[in-house]
Amino acid sequence: MSKALEVIRNIYVAFGKGDIPNVLGALASDIRWTEAEGGPYGGVSIGPQSVLDNVFMKLGSEWDDFSAVANEFIANDDVIVVLGDYSGSYKSTGKSLKAPFAHVWRMQNGKAISFDQYTDTAMFLQPMK
Repeated sequence: MSKALEVIRNIYVAFGKGDIPNVLGALASDIRWTEAEGGPYGGVSIGPQSVLDNVFMKLGSEWDDFSAVANEFIANDDVIVVLGDYSGSYKSTGKSLKAPFAHVWRMQNGKAISFDQYTDTAMFLQPMK
């Protein structure tokens, strides 16, 4: 297994355990994190602190049992594509989420330098209504 693939696999394991410090530790100081436009957190965050503030803190405060489960990893050197499923329950409505995702990670020197999220944003927004 390549070092890049190992880092990305470990990100999903850490996220699944709620170990956000280890997730953030795998990100480059200038990571470009892109959430799908049209989704609840759509847009670009630069740097781990911005990812924490704009994505992870919102997921943690707005969702119960939110998960991003990776089902498949496709590696090509320092580019890793991850296919999986989101799930959780939106706290204010109690409605459940189940939506597939594709994540594209780019790595450099053992750190994630970019993340691009692809998901059906309508499925993501539905539980919020």
